[in-house]
Amino acid sequence: MKKHLWDSLKVLIVMTVFTGLVYPLVMTAIAQIVFPKQANGSMIRINGKLVGSKLIGQNFTGDKYFWPRPSAIGYNPLPSGASNYGPTSDTLKELVETRRKEFIRLNGLPANTRVPPGMLFASGSGLDPDISPAAAELQINRIARARGFDSVQTAQLRKLMQSHVEGPQLGFLGDARVNVLELNIALDSLDVTSR
Repeated sequence: MKKHLWDSLKVLIVMTVFTGLVYPLVMTAIAQIVFPKQANGSMIRINGKLVGSKLIGQNFTGDKYFWPRPSAIGYNPLPSGASNYGPTSDTLKELVETRRKEFIRLNGLPANTRVPPGMLFASGSGLDPDISPAAAELQINRIARARGFDSVQTAQLRKLMQSHVEGPQLGFLGDARVNVLELNIALDSLDVTSR
């Protein structure tokens, strides 16, 4: 009995050291060497100042910026999650309709415009950093008006947005997407250089 207990304790200690220390340290070292930016949260810095992470959505509300997907948690990364509204929820239906009308109104779009679902439904994490190219396209005229862009600058804005479209991961996983933070950072650069 004591022998089995001692053997079990030795296995516990060895596995704890291996899986609790050795394996995590080796994986961390490999990640830091092979993928240092991703291993450190894909942080984005401008002039040494941290402005956000490519992986976490932020709330941009000004008319001069591309807007992200709605968030059920107010873009707070600590209680990451979605609302508990199911597909038969009247509250969800009202919320989606309100978001649709507001998106159309604030972007100056025709009432019958098809708004991409990503601009109507919050993501599962509440922190999705990306929107669809169609959602970005619908925001271009609002941003151009807010920034006082002429037709040439608006065309530059459209090209800028298109240059930030990322295809599906590995060519087939998911849909094409645009990272809102990266696009808005590039937009501020365009605004400075285009005036």
